[in-house]
Amino acid sequence: MEIKVMGPGCPKCAEAEKIVKDAVAKAGIAATVEKITDFQEMAKYGVLSTPAVVIDGEIKCVGRVPTANDLAGWLK
Repeated sequence: MEIKVMGPGCPKCAEAEKIVKDAVAKAGIAATVEKITDFQEMAKYGVLSTPAVVIDGEIKCVGRVPTANDLAGWLK
């Protein structure tokens, strides 16, 4: 599983990254978590608002910090 957390590095983006990493660890799954800060790379996904979470190429969340429950559902 490939997870991308997109954002320029603001506090909300850092919080989203932490929640994603915690959820992956709790789920015990094999996943790569990558932080994307390049706006051109974000634009390739159509992401115009951050933070955003993309799992295996599918945008799951844009413009808000996901909850732990959000992640639990997406990681199944």
